[in-house]
Amino acid sequence: MALIPDSYREWRHCITVICAQKLTPVFIDSRLRALQDDSDYMTKRFVQLYGEEQRRRTLAWFARAKEELGNPRQSDQ
Repeated sequence: MALIPDSYREWRHCITVICAQKLTPVFIDSRLRALQDDSDYMTKRFVQLYGEEQRRRTLAWFARAKEELGNPRQSDQ
């Protein structure tokens, strides 16, 4: 696995296994809000460290995780 996730599966593993963070609706919504806020300090740092493309991918992965909360079978795809 890459140091920086480049797939949804890797990203989900990093969040849920390595970081032991549950992907709850509250957590997902808070991350979506922060990553969509260009004035958020941590979002600025994220973009400086990983780039705008990684921010867009991460936003898409959080959106997918949110969608999967209603249909858990999708997380295996």
